[in-house]
Amino acid sequence: MVSLEVLCQQVAQIAKTAGAYILAESNRFGSSDIEEKGLHDLVSYVDKTAEKIIVDALIPLLPDAGFITEEQTLLKESEHYNWIIDPLDGTTNFLHGVPTYSVSIALTYLDELVVGVVYEINRDECFTAWKNGGAFLNGTPISVSSTPCLATSLLATGFPFRSEVHLDAYMEVLKTMMKSTRGIRRIGSAAVDLAYTACGRFDCFFEFNLQNYDMAAGILLVKEAGGKVIDFQGENKMLKKGSVIAGNARMTELVYDEIRKSFD
Repeated sequence: MVSLEVLCQQVAQIAKTAGAYILAESNRFGSSDIEEKGLHDLVSYVDKTAEKIIVDALIPLLPDAGFITEEQTLLKESEHYNWIIDPLDGTTNFLHGVPTYSVSIALTYLDELVVGVVYEINRDECFTAWKNGGAFLNGTPISVSSTPCLATSLLATGFPFRSEVHLDAYMEVLKTMMKSTRGIRRIGSAAVDLAYTACGRFDCFFEFNLQNYDMAAGILLVKEAGGKVIDFQGENKMLKKGSVIAGNARMTELVYDEIRKSFD
């Protein structure tokens, strides 16, 4: 296995390069450049070009690695290493000029997350983590919060825009959390939500109906920051099941308990 720390730093530079391109294009972008992939699922040339920048830069680092990419610049899965890439997480924010969006790049080895980078572009915040190496924000170690209860917590979530399945159950959870916590934030980028959870800004993040590229890097950030991450069934199958609960161990358990009351 290659040096994960060195590899992580190389990936961080690639994420920043793609982020610089995205930021530059934000000043030139127009509504006529918006495309629709599906219901409420938007894309633009910026996503596609950023992904190509990332893929082209990653190939030399691990020539035999596979790629799982949102915009399908390159789709080939490998037996050992696989990159999981979201070139612009928070596309709708970007398209509407809302300044919270990110580049998310993760690496798996034998299906285990070993490198994760989330670059929040407008704040120039680069979150990095590698297996057993800890988690960092712009090079400074970070950790999840120590908040012990819902009453003093700030949570983050995302809305299930791709499907209405389980929407009623989700609204029940939302109602409970609105009454039980200091508040709920919906930023619009799951990668950023997880990064903010890793550094303690949020005490817990939960969402379902996600894609693996939405959360892969962020999951490793939270784990390496000392947090606990599970899916809505309480298992460690987030990337396969598309749901995630992440935070410090106590908060993850509390949020999971509330979710199970509404979700089958």
